[in-house]
Amino acid sequence: MAVYIDPPTWPGHGRLWSHLVSDSSYDELHAFAARLGAPRRAFERDHYDIPAARYEDAVRLGAVEVRSREIVRLLTRAGLRRRKRGPDPAATSVPGRPPAG
Repeated sequence: MAVYIDPPTWPGHGRLWSHLVSDSSYDELHAFAARLGAPRRAFERDHYDIPAARYEDAVRLGAVEVRSREIVRLLTRAGLRRRKRGPDPAATSVPGRPPAG
């Protein structure tokens, strides 16, 4: 049971970001994120987005450094993976024509 973080290589909002995940529970992940001082709004489906400036802080608190491709594998193996939903067919339909599907 551990919390993992990948390198800050994901660009967004003028910064680079890491993903912080747990291999056992969302409770463990939320507790760790709270100790790190990450706001709850940084939680996205199954991970926290952590800015590069906080990466070393997370490691000092005990987050295990892993490669980015390990993040999905860890979440999947733990049964905690929550995929993004695909596009809403109704949102892309043409008026007067039934949605594709």
